[in-house]
Amino acid sequence: MGIGGYEIRNPNEIHFITFAVVEWVDVFTRSCYSDLVVESLIFCQKHKGLKIYAWVIMSNHLHLIVSATEGAHLSDILRDFKKFTSKPIIKAIQENHRESRREWMLDIFKSQGRQNARNVFNQFWRQTNHPIELRSKRMKYQRLDYLHNNPVKAGIVTSPEYYKYSSAVSYISKGGLLDVEFL
Repeated sequence: MGIGGYEIRNPNEIHFITFAVVEWVDVFTRSCYSDLVVESLIFCQKHKGLKIYAWVIMSNHLHLIVSATEGAHLSDILRDFKKFTSKPIIKAIQENHRESRREWMLDIFKSQGRQNARNVFNQFWRQTNHPIELRSKRMKYQRLDYLHNNPVKAGIVTSPEYYKYSSAVSYISKGGLLDVEFL
């Protein structure tokens, strides 16, 4: 069983995944850090076999509805995504001298890294990603609605399609930062 009791049991199915920053640090209030996540998702789509149906980046976590192409392993893609996003985000924080929370965030990441035997220096993402297999149309649309309405419930925007870091705009007007496959 995976850390936290959750694992991807059926890698061919569509899953709802949540990644959270350690200690729920609000890293993604700055677009420069969110853009690194978007770049990594695009890389995973083009080179790793990640199929994205929906996504949203919130201030301290992201939700995805995803699966893997045939022959790819969703668990491996997600592991690599977490590994390869954490390093450039931490580096961007270290190099951002205008970041008022820089030392505070870096101290948290170092502290969390020291507490985890799997890390050498820093830990950015929480260990768990709580995958939920979406077995029915009803489950898929419930999660899609939940995901797209997250920024509205957080008071960031008044309508889901106004939020830049989400697939909601793709479902409304076929635009957006990432290519998505529609549910």
